[in-house]
Amino acid sequence: MINQELLSSLEYIEKEKGIAKEVLLEALRQALLSACKKTYPGREGFEIQIDAKTCAIKLLENGKAFQDSDFGRIAAQTAKQVIIQKIREAERESIHDEYQKRLGDIVSGTVHRFEPKALIVDLGKTEGILPAREQSPQDEYRQGDLIRALVLEVKKTPRGPEIILSRASAELVKVLFKLEVPEIHDGIVEIKAAAREAGSRTKIAVTSHDEKIDCVGSCVGIRGQRVKNIVRELGGEKIDIVRFSSDIETYIRNSMAPAELSEIQLNKKEQSAIIFVQDDQLSLAIGKKGQNVRLASKLVGWQLDVRNASQKIPISSLEGVGEKTESLLKEAGITSVKDILKSTAEDLMKIEGVGQKTAEKIIASAHRAILEKDKKSSQEKTDKFEQAKKQLEGKSEEANKDEEG
Repeated sequence: MINQELLSSLEYIEKEKGIAKEVLLEALRQALLSACKKTYPGREGFEIQIDAKTCAIKLLENGKAFQDSDFGRIAAQTAKQVIIQKIREAERESIHDEYQKRLGDIVSGTVHRFEPKALIVDLGKTEGILPAREQSPQDEYRQGDLIRALVLEVKKTPRGPEIILSRASAELVKVLFKLEVPEIHDGIVEIKAAAREAGSRTKIAVTSHDEKIDCVGSCVGIRGQRVKNIVRELGGEKIDIVRFSSDIETYIRNSMAPAELSEIQLNKKEQSAIIFVQDDQLSLAIGKKGQNVRLASKLVGWQLDVRNASQKIPISSLEGVGEKTESLLKEAGITSVKDILKSTAEDLMKIEGVGQKTAEKIIASAHRAILEKDKKSSQEKTDKFEQAKKQLEGKSEEANKDEEG
């Protein structure tokens, strides 16, 4: 059996889809063998021979040619099914490879349909999935709307490649800056880190590899146009552009902007820091629902703890802590009274130069200092309450006089 149409189809698939003809012929041979076993049940010893040059197909039974008028129809149907299947597989593989190369890139599509926990995006050759968890609260779409999203993940499934998209990832903001800021694209300005709470706020840390180029200014653009374009793409999300520094204290100060910090106590061993701020800077440093300090912590990679400077007890004020002992404690990572209260006398004695009597004296003094602070704080609250009470009573008396008058 010679099939010129089959030969032409196989050659086309090999050329256009990149599937070797040998692979197709083997798939066809296996499919034909399976079809013959189903068509002629109870008979065994079938063998399929296909000529690679002419696509002539022979059916053998126990080494002898098997003649049947239905075999030509079976062969044609089977060949068609195999070709369609292989084309689909090739297209799926091609789409998978294409989007695998685009991982971390932004792609454009249109909103196709809405599902309970995802939005389906028409990307042209295939569909992308934007899960609810990867959507920004600021985004609102209708069917047919244009959408830009980050290729977050590419999965192989029996139904074909699954393209997972994201509008909530911090990587999306990085790529948008790369597209918008030529200095980032050219490698002159580098994005060191990004922390994001989608739909609300992003902090992005940048540095310049050229002293003449201002990294923050490059990202902001003339009259803020570059960052405005990104903010518009993100639906009005706030963006803080932070100047990166290899000095951790400077980096923390920059990351906590716009708040002004009074003092930072670093614990490099645990990668944590206690930040002291004045009363008028406390709410700014913490941010709405703790967002500013939370994003700064993610950006820097350190645990940051914001405290009111008026509540701070200097460890140098404790009994038994002189200038030398204070230096030894700080070198050991003990920078606050809170750290001392977490320690035992044995812990402090492990520090070179601190003996048992000194350790016990320091801990006892720390406990007294905390009690005095709590007592003072309680008294201040009482005084404020009494003051407010007197003011209310005064206003009440004035109101009564006005009524009598």
